[in-house]
Amino acid sequence: MSAANNKILLVTPPYHSGIPEISGRWLPLGLVYLAGAAREAGVEAEIYDAMATGDGYPEIERRIAEAAPRYVATGAMTATVGDAIRVLESAKALDPAVITILGGIHPSFMHPEILGSSAAVDYIVVGEGEQTLATLLKTLEEGGDPAGVPGVAYREGGEAKATPPAPLIEDLDALAPAWDLVDWSLYSYFVIPDSRFAAIGTSRGCSHDCAFCSQQQFWRKAWRAREPVKVAQEVALLHRRYGVNAILITDEHPTRDAARWERLLDLLIEQALPVHLILETRAEDVLRDRDIFWKYAKAGVVHISLGIESADRQMLERLGKEQQTDAAAEALSVIHAHGIVSEASFIVGFPDETPESVRATLKTAQRYNPDNANFFALTPWPYGGMPELAPLIREKDYARYNFIDPVLEPEFMSLKELQAAINDCYRRFYMGKMLEFMTMKDTFRRGYLVRATKLLMSSSFVIGKLNPWGSGR
Repeated sequence: MSAANNKILLVTPPYHSGIPEISGRWLPLGLVYLAGAAREAGVEAEIYDAMATGDGYPEIERRIAEAAPRYVATGAMTATVGDAIRVLESAKALDPAVITILGGIHPSFMHPEILGSSAAVDYIVVGEGEQTLATLLKTLEEGGDPAGVPGVAYREGGEAKATPPAPLIEDLDALAPAWDLVDWSLYSYFVIPDSRFAAIGTSRGCSHDCAFCSQQQFWRKAWRAREPVKVAQEVALLHRRYGVNAILITDEHPTRDAARWERLLDLLIEQALPVHLILETRAEDVLRDRDIFWKYAKAGVVHISLGIESADRQMLERLGKEQQTDAAAEALSVIHAHGIVSEASFIVGFPDETPESVRATLKTAQRYNPDNANFFALTPWPYGGMPELAPLIREKDYARYNFIDPVLEPEFMSLKELQAAINDCYRRFYMGKMLEFMTMKDTFRRGYLVRATKLLMSSSFVIGKLNPWGSGR
């Protein structure tokens, strides 16, 4: 393989945890933005979503060889970092001269460990990626010194080095996502028939202090938003040019600014496009918007996720979650009243967790009665908050840091017992939902949820997890 003069191949690591793939194939929005940044730096870009194609390493190596890029880049969170590094190792094995770049949340905080453990990683983009990648590529193309690029970690003389942090991007609307490089045939939201599925970001960051979350660290507790008119124009572009009719809003907190959010809803209503929107927000924002919640539905919002985490006030305080314990149930009622599908997440696996406390969490979920529920294992990040939990971590394989596989062993439960208890929560919650779904009067919500449940229950991964005679792992 001989490297092209200036092409970057942006690759998703082929990581599969089993759950996200059940409901759809998800667009790697970060790579779409990075491809646009690379082009603005004068470098040809190509996106290769090996996760969506289901390709393994032989196919990845073949694709890299065919593309013959000068640069190979990938991004990672904790669970995917091993696969991301292996992608770069594959590229180096094919051509030692190729320049490899890694980014994402986990590498941003763990770059000394990564640079010290794999010689296949040349550069790590620390923090927000677009401006840093563009500057790095321009510097490398011109034969400059990467030491002058803010927000980069690299190796010099065998030692890991890091430049000062790059500033956060002030104008998110100035970024140019490379929508034309997307293979749109890959992306579908299985719950909505004949869908073409996109993802957009309307804001970045979160100013809350949830101890288990990495987002507020990555975004430095800042929150920046795009102009509503620009977002509405992007939705229209995706629908009219690429046939998109389902969109995931990737923001950590899209509804933070009430006036801005209502303006966006109004613009989407004016457009009257047949586009379904999926988003995550906070229970307090749902209650704040109770009187205008009809606008959510009219603007196309069909699915809202809430991070409820716990109904226990002390537990919420331990998590740094600023939420009233009664807000979640009330918010779910508002969502359901407008025919929107609800999803709620709960966290289990605390140091003092017991089989009884897990059952209490399940009862809370059943009492609140969201349409969908997730029971996530508490996962302390190797770089994050809650360092006091480190002595209880039993799993060092980062691939298991996915909220599905427990990595922290409570004092009164083994990992196997905790996994079995989580499996039981899912089994009991969804066993009680199918009749409710089948008898719903709202035809859209009924069809949506029946399809989602059938996808869930027919998944070989889920069948293996929920098998009460299985190993518990």
